[in-house]
Order: sequence, then C-alpha cells, then structure tokens
Amino acid sequence: MQLDDRSVFLLSQLGHHVADRFADELAPLGLRPAHFGVLTHLRDGSGLSQQQLADLLRVHRNVMVGLVDDLETQGLVRRAPHPEDRRAHAVQLTGKARTLLREAATVADRLEETVLAPLDDGERAQLAALLHRVAEHAGLPPGVHPALNRRPSRRG
Repeated sequence: MQLDDRSVFLLSQLGHHVADRFADELAPLGLRPAHFGVLTHLRDGSGLSQQQLADLLRVHRNVMVGLVDDLETQGLVRRAPHPEDRRAHAVQLTGKARTLLREAATVADRLEETVLAPLDDGERAQLAALLHRVAEHAGLPPGVHPALNRRPSRRG
C-alpha cells in the first residue's frame, strides 16, 4: 500500500501543512496558534483562573502561566483578583484582544476556505462530522489542540 492510500498518512500530512500555514499567517498579528486557542477559550469564559484554563485546555499549569504571561505582555489579557478564590487570579480579555481575536478568526476562516476549496458545502459538513467521530473515538477533548502543551521553541 502506498503512503497516499493511507488515511492516517494523509491526515498527518494535511495536519502539518495546515498547522504550519496557520502559524505563518498568525505571526504578523503577533500570535502563535496556542495564543489563539487560549484567547478563543477566554472569549467564551472570560474570568477563568489560570488553573481553570489549564484544566480546560489540558495543559500543565506552568505552560499556561507562560501563555498568559505572553498575552499579558502584549496587552491582550489582564489578571484580576478572582471573585470566588482569593488565592487565584481571573484572566480577562482586554478590548485589544477582542479586536485582535476577530482578525485572527478571519485568518482562520480564510485558511479553512483555502484548504477546503475543492469540497462543496455538503462534503465539508460530512468531512467535519467524520473527523469529529474519529477525534471522539481517540478520546481527544473538543476544542483542545494537543500542541498546546508543547513549550515554544527558543526561536518562536
């Protein structure tokens, strides 16, 4: 069997291609894909503690501290006293982050449109449904990318 006949090879090949392109296209915004993931989750649950974010995204708390530090340095999040736990800080999006997140979502939408251009709407829906089933079978949490837990390289 040729590599191109193996679905797992094609998934890996496309996954790397899309991940590299997404990172390249987010870079001019000063974001990495991990930042986009954190900001997206905060958009839907702003005010979570760093520990709650780490648990939600299934990353080590030290990785989350580094990501939040990056975002705070860029003025995209702020830490405030947590309303329910005086030992914790709530992480909140800033207005700048909301604007940047809309730009980053446009980048993601444009990339998705480019990558899936050969498929019609029905095929796209079918592909998404099949990928959801495979991801669920693999025990992958919805909306959490496994690369979030990786520490960034020194160059990036």
